[in-house]
Amino acid sequence: MTELEIKSKNASVKSVSEPLNHDLPLQPASRDIWDKKYRLKDRHGNNQEATVSDTFTRIAKALAAIESKDHKKWQEKFIWAMESGAYPAGRIISNAGAEKFKPATSTINCTVSGTIEDSMTGILSRVHQAGLTLKAGCGIGYEFSTLRPSGAYVAGAGATTSGPMSFMDIYDKMCFTVSSAGGRRGAQMGVFDISHPDVREFILAKREDGRLRQFNLSLLISDDFMNAVKNDEEWPLNFPLTHKEMVSDNINLADSSLVLFKDNHYQADFIKSHDYILNEQGQIACKIYSRIPAQRLWDMIMSNTFDYAEPGFLLIDHANEMNNNWFCEKLRASNPCGEQILPPHGACLLGSINLVKFVKQPFSGQAQFDWEKFKEVTKVFTRMLDNVVEINGLPLEEQRLEIQNKRRHGMGYLGLGSALTMLKMPYNSPEAVAFTEEVSKVLAITGWQEALNLAKEKGPAPILMQSFTVDQAMLNKRPEMVQDGIKIGDKIKGSVLHAKYSRYMQRIAQEQPELVKQLAKVGARFTHHTSIAPTGTLALSLGNNVSNGIEPSFAHEYHRNIIREGKKSKESVAVSSYELLAYREMVNANAEAYVTEGENKLPNYFTVSDSINPEEHVDIQAAAQIWIDSSISKTINIPTDFDYEKFKNIYLYAYDKGLKGCTTFRFNPEVHQGVLVKETDLEKVEYEFTLADGTTITAKGNEEIRYDGEVHTAANLHDALKEGYYGKL
Repeated sequence: MTELEIKSKNASVKSVSEPLNHDLPLQPASRDIWDKKYRLKDRHGNNQEATVSDTFTRIAKALAAIESKDHKKWQEKFIWAMESGAYPAGRIISNAGAEKFKPATSTINCTVSGTIEDSMTGILSRVHQAGLTLKAGCGIGYEFSTLRPSGAYVAGAGATTSGPMSFMDIYDKMCFTVSSAGGRRGAQMGVFDISHPDVREFILAKREDGRLRQFNLSLLISDDFMNAVKNDEEWPLNFPLTHKEMVSDNINLADSSLVLFKDNHYQADFIKSHDYILNEQGQIACKIYSRIPAQRLWDMIMSNTFDYAEPGFLLIDHANEMNNNWFCEKLRASNPCGEQILPPHGACLLGSINLVKFVKQPFSGQAQFDWEKFKEVTKVFTRMLDNVVEINGLPLEEQRLEIQNKRRHGMGYLGLGSALTMLKMPYNSPEAVAFTEEVSKVLAITGWQEALNLAKEKGPAPILMQSFTVDQAMLNKRPEMVQDGIKIGDKIKGSVLHAKYSRYMQRIAQEQPELVKQLAKVGARFTHHTSIAPTGTLALSLGNNVSNGIEPSFAHEYHRNIIREGKKSKESVAVSSYELLAYREMVNANAEAYVTEGENKLPNYFTVSDSINPEEHVDIQAAAQIWIDSSISKTINIPTDFDYEKFKNIYLYAYDKGLKGCTTFRFNPEVHQGVLVKETDLEKVEYEFTLADGTTITAKGNEEIRYDGEVHTAANLHDALKEGYYGKL
């Protein structure tokens, strides 16, 4: 691989009909990330791979070894798929076939903790399990609203509890301390129910400098809460009631001012061990601690998200309604990036297809997408990812059982924004929305066809071969089962419940009814196939800085803040978008990202994230979500000076469009530095530093400062000192 060559400023404009028939050389930053994150090295840091091709060969060999025969054939096919843009997720790239050097690492990116029990033993045992999970290189998510609110009486201690937020601090420090394997920092998601009495403390947690910085934070948002906001109703903050508490406090279960019965999402053994109360309908009794106007709570969420970009939303009722495994699991938490909403101990492997690899004759009137090659790559990639289950390397038995039983995949794509640009479709155009839905549908249907083929060849996911006893709760969720003559007590095969009665698979049936009939009969090789991850590191490295996941390009020239081992603050690295590099290669070598007029101005279809209004971001995500069976990680980037009243409506719009989650980011220099930062934004901000003698100096965010023997950008130095991670990266 060679470094990117700098084009001469007087190079001529090329014909737009010229095909891009070769890969562009990796940018220095892209090659550097591959070297630091994915390239196999020994314990002394000596390179074991000379090129990215060597990395692909290592992965392909490891995954082809899973096949019962034709190892060489599948190795070659897997290499071809990766060279064609099928990128396994980072844990697979780093760790597959690397056992000699990293025997205790995992190939799985996404996990969720077991349910945290409301006891000291339960809390600390999950800390231990989480530490092992992070050490293996996996990200992990937790629900913390299973813990009693602050001030609740703890009989065994004869005192009141400090509440879930204090215990989150323990997990935060653990994550910062544990050295995560496989070339990544530890990653965590903390989720919290919108009805928990301590929800206000959760919302405001990151207003404290340096607190919970090893967490992404998201709220579990229910349909009831969204309706309460829309109808301007009071919102009850509540927590499950124990028999002991009912007796000691003389609480009347019939008193609706004190007790709320609501749908139960806990397992039976959890209910029993915590002495919680259920009614005849299976609903759980909850003590109402206080009430708050739903709109006031909504404003608190929105203002904090506007300033701090958190908490995000997990629309948990919709996620459960659309879950393929609706009959055997309840979703309450997600992986750190939010694209995998998983059951307790849940795990999912990831992979993304680089869409720019399928654009033919880019930037021309003949620009088109190669659908047939895309389908073929998807087929091979599906088989390849399925083999990852066999080498999962997960540290906990519960995690291994989960992934082996359900074989969850999370295949998605990256480079959507870049591909749309190369197809001359503005990201915020109706054509782009239609393309996004189509590419997501083709990905999904091709994957489920392969799920059937693999099930016939290798067997279906074990969970789908089990029989499940029908109860009233199942019939309430799927009334069409009653119409089909199914009764309480009947035993129904998992494959039928999955293929015929899953709301998502019913959508697939509208396009491919015979396929779904066969999946109900035979069973699928896996229960889930698609998800769209953020793919930031993958997109920058192997993708040569194509746009992340489902996003448009952040900008066409900008800086990326990366953690560099041994450096005391984050390092700011200049990068260009892939489509800008391709345009310079094919059309105009002098094209400039920020030129507003003249022959070197980029065409109008070169859109960037903050030039697209929030509703248009949501429209793209909604178009994809129709065919994505898990969730989508997407960040709506908005300008610093964006109107707050308009901002509040983004989340209502996302809910109405049927999304499973929503996240926004507004560059707020007073609070934090983003991973991606534009030079123009940094130039507008001045940071003040106080020296040892009490004097102060100021510097613009993009100016370099020598401090403590290192050169830092003013913005990154200020952030590191303020947040308390200086010298600890």
